[in-house]
Amino acid sequence: MSHEPLLDGMVGTKRDRTEPLLRAGNTNCGGCGMSVILQLLGRAAADHPLQLVIPACCGIVTAGPFPCSAYGAPVMAATFASAAAAATGLSWVAQLNDEKTRVCCFAGDGGTFDIGFATLSATAERNEDVLYICYDNEIYGNTGGQRSSATPLGASTTTTPTGKTVRKKDVLGIIAAHGVPYVATISLAHPEDAMRKLRYALNARGFRFLHVLAPCPTGWKSEPGDGIELVRLAVRSGLYPVYEVFDGDRAVVNVQSAQDDEALSRYFSLQGRFRRSQVDISSVRAEISRTWRRIAAWT
Repeated sequence: MSHEPLLDGMVGTKRDRTEPLLRAGNTNCGGCGMSVILQLLGRAAADHPLQLVIPACCGIVTAGPFPCSAYGAPVMAATFASAAAAATGLSWVAQLNDEKTRVCCFAGDGGTFDIGFATLSATAERNEDVLYICYDNEIYGNTGGQRSSATPLGASTTTTPTGKTVRKKDVLGIIAAHGVPYVATISLAHPEDAMRKLRYALNARGFRFLHVLAPCPTGWKSEPGDGIELVRLAVRSGLYPVYEVFDGDRAVVNVQSAQDDEALSRYFSLQGRFRRSQVDISSVRAEISRTWRRIAAWT
């Protein structure tokens, strides 16, 4: 283990460019999409003092036991329901003290789409100066892989063993409808676009929301080395649109989808979680078309 003291050299200073946000020796699974976005966030925030607020999720287990931490920034552990509220308080402390600290909620889909949604919506409605990043592995990954409202149609989980029968919640559309300054999706298969969005969101003010499709080999029943390819296939097929919305009324598509059925079929075939339900590609394609029509109405 190479964990360091929790607050060693971090409070009130810029982050050391050589200090990763996710330190070596962490216990994350191989191929974890959450680990990738943490490393990208650390690079994007190299010149910013960063305060993380993490609710119950794989991300808070990552830190390890107090007083040491696998994170290269101060972390506040919050309950499932209160992360956005806690971040609001920290943000106001930073503003009242005229600090340059960027307060960032870092939460999974369970704490974002479901249990933490009330405080997330309230924080967005008030346009608090908080950056909220949801790493979405489409399950409650830390508690055994149960279904969340982020779980896609047809996916098997421990609570939907024959496949989920309803579609995934459009959380980005819901947050954008609050009229906040900035919301965006991030593709781990397109790192330049991801870094641009992270830097923009870190430098902006007001409420910002980033959604990241984060492969989970354990829950997706996929190979650890296939994670980035799965994201690439999701983008190419149109299943995961890569776009950003400004002030709730202007959308920009950052990566054009090929609407490729072959990519869609391969996306499903590389994951064991879809094998029991035998996903109907035509139904999925109809849902994808619906999503893109909605995005087109914003552009």
